[in-house]
Amino acid sequence: MNEPPAAPALVLASASQSRMTVLRNAGLDPVQDPSSVDEDKVKQSLKTDGADAAQVAITLAELKAQQTARRYPGALVIGADQMLDCDGVWFDKPPDVAHARGHLQSLRGRTHELVTAAAVIRDGVSIWQHVDRARLTMRDFSDGFIDDYLDRVGEDACRSVGAYQLEGLGAQLFSRIDGDFFTILGLPLLPLLDYLRGHGIVAE
Repeated sequence: MNEPPAAPALVLASASQSRMTVLRNAGLDPVQDPSSVDEDKVKQSLKTDGADAAQVAITLAELKAQQTARRYPGALVIGADQMLDCDGVWFDKPPDVAHARGHLQSLRGRTHELVTAAAVIRDGVSIWQHVDRARLTMRDFSDGFIDDYLDRVGEDACRSVGAYQLEGLGAQLFSRIDGDFFTILGLPLLPLLDYLRGHGIVAE
């Protein structure tokens, strides 16, 4: 008789390949099972109630993990979310390259803040959460540079808030960056690893 597959110890409730790569590169092997939380609806509701970007990010991180955790009894389920705040204006992932161009035009020459939140849920209970921030200043690049950049990265510009991946060609967009690299990639990795060590997921 075949043994049933072992239940996963760690689950990532996110479709982000960047977050999955960060975890795998750190030696973890979570199951990836994205939630289907209506992020736009939650953001709009919380903004109407006066929530700031950090409150929205941690709320969404917990909601995502809560939803996915229902399918994985006993597992540690990681939820994450990232908000881009530029002088009180929130930017989402651009739906297409035309919107990505508009985002870059709005952000160039200015400093914005990335607020990244992560939460861990087990059996419906929130057992850990963390919020971190990074400040990034874009160069005052030309429209021609934007066109060349988007021609080279294509649809990848739509995979993240701000229309950039700092680990690639997106580094050329910036003149200054203050903050943790993993936070910018979408996951406060070092605090998360520290927490997971206490649960036997990461070696001491």
